Amino acid sequence: MLNEILDVYFRSFIFYFVVIDPLGTVAIFLTLLQRIKENKNKIAIEATFLAFLILVFFFIMGKIILNHLNISLYSFKIAGGIILLLIAIEMLLDKRSARKEKSIEGKIISTSIFPLAIPLLAGPAAITSVIVSSSSTSGNLISSLAHIFSVFSVLLITCMLFLVIIRSEKFISKKLLQVLSRIIGIILAALSVQFILDGLREASKTF
Repeated sequence: MLNEILDVYFRSFIFYFVVIDPLGTVAIFLTLLQRIKENKNKIAIEATFLAFLILVFFFIMGKIILNHLNISLYSFKIAGGIILLLIAIEMLLDKRSARKEKSIEGKIISTSIFPLAIPLLAGPAAITSVIVSSSSTSGNLISSLAHIFSVFSVLLITCMLFLVIIRSEKFISKKLLQVLSRIIGIILAALSVQFILDGLREASKTF
């Protein structure tokens, strides 16, 4: 039982780490620091906590939303896989960071909700991933808790990276973070293709 729980936790941890992309997010956060005039630590902590609550909400409500809209799991897997694949391509071409930075260009940040919690941390890719994951747990409480704890772990790491950046922003190389983010993009591309293949395989069984 313990081995099974740990297996679910580590697999989901890697998945959410790739999707949320703490390193790429930190690179964007680095450019935002000059626009956060005060309470930088508080805003960083609150943003990651709010993102966690948002993702847990969609994880819990994901299956209910799909059932209410009469959307099959395999359809959402295919759609989610395509979305994640497009995001992975953006990451590989370094367009995801540029797009996010442009969307928040010139804004003074005084709240943790926007743009840090949403859409920087709990964006479309992260929300899509938790909905797909929740639908795949089949109501298994232990598996669901392992997924939720893995989301918490990834966001905790992200929060710690934010706090480190705040204290040592002058010594952090944004280019290095972007290179690492591109490497993560390759893994995300593979995962997204796997989602699409799984969805197509499940869809073929209904014909």
